[in-house]
Amino acid sequence: MRTVVWLVLLFTVAVVAALALGQNDGLASFYWNGWRLDVSLNLFLLALVGTCFALVTAIQTIGALTSLPRRAHEWRLAQRERGAQLALRDALAEFFGARYGRAQKAAQRALSIHAQTPALQQDEGFLALGHLLSASSAHRLQDKRRRDEQLQLALDAAKRSPQGRAQEEGARLLAAEWALDDRDAPRALSLLAELSPGVARRTQALRLKLQASRLAKQPLEALRTARLLAKHQGFSKVAAQGLLRSLAFEALDAARDADQLRSVWQQLDSADRRDVFVAARAAQRAGALGVPDDGRGWLRPFWDDVAELGADERATLAEALVLVLPGLGPEWLQRLETAVQRFPRDRAFSYALGHALAERQLWGKARLILEQVADDSSLGTAARRRSWLVLAHLAEQDGDLDRRARCHEAAATLV
Repeated sequence: MRTVVWLVLLFTVAVVAALALGQNDGLASFYWNGWRLDVSLNLFLLALVGTCFALVTAIQTIGALTSLPRRAHEWRLAQRERGAQLALRDALAEFFGARYGRAQKAAQRALSIHAQTPALQQDEGFLALGHLLSASSAHRLQDKRRRDEQLQLALDAAKRSPQGRAQEEGARLLAAEWALDDRDAPRALSLLAELSPGVARRTQALRLKLQASRLAKQPLEALRTARLLAKHQGFSKVAAQGLLRSLAFEALDAARDADQLRSVWQQLDSADRRDVFVAARAAQRAGALGVPDDGRGWLRPFWDDVAELGADERATLAEALVLVLPGLGPEWLQRLETAVQRFPRDRAFSYALGHALAERQLWGKARLILEQVADDSSLGTAARRRSWLVLAHLAEQDGDLDRRARCHEAAATLV
């Protein structure tokens, strides 16, 4: 099709030239030193066009000949650059294919080509990527010495490059991840602390910080980091809730005295303190550390709004209250009786009321309720055993040794 178009154009030009030049009788006269030369105007025009064409061709030919060494140098440079890029791509392919030894060799080959080409040495970004890839391969091969050497070279190259900020940030994040693989939490936290605020808020950086904080036994810091991750939608809602709750448990369980427990409770986020399970865990620790008053204070807001709780939350709340009963005030009896009246089928509240009555030495009422609770298989084994033991104590107070023995036997047979 292209040939046909060119032929049509050629015929068109020929027809136009024949029409325009066929009737042109003009002359072109040239005078030089007493001589005169007359040529037809058509010949003069054709000679002028041919001369211009010849001059342009000659200039282009001379330019091509004189630029030949430069173009040869550029071609060689392009070939070496292409070879370096191909080697780097081979290294990436081998790395993703889990052939880390080959990946390291390919990365070193790319770096060697780059180093042997002076014109390419200004590309510090290429150097940083090559060293990072080599360091990643060395980490997979457990060659920590080479890994650290290549990592430092990557950081140096990234700092020299005007556009090397992304490589430097990536190198530091990788270094923190490798420190976690080495179970070196202090180094990981130190590397993450060197990141700029914008990078430190990225999801990957927060994930690494969460792992490092948990490894370093810093549950409060891990809890704050996990909450930031949850805000960034780093977890699903269910997973985030479970993780935040478990981290709060770790922070509370790490308290070794009452003052430390109070400090941890105050440092928890308000959302954590509004979690029934977290408050119940805090109350349990308060009971174990001998400060049941604090535990009851943390549970009181939930008892005031007990109608808004689910069945599992009510059971957890009742169990936590039983563990902080020493020193219980009379106002709690009314609160518990109201809860039992509102949820008459909820044995957990009856269980808590029975133990509260026993704590207040209202043994007759306590015995009636606890006997029903102890025989109820819907309650947990620990709650039923605790109820039998309280019944045994009440029987001892009444001097009924046979009943005490039966209560101890019932508690012992629960599994």
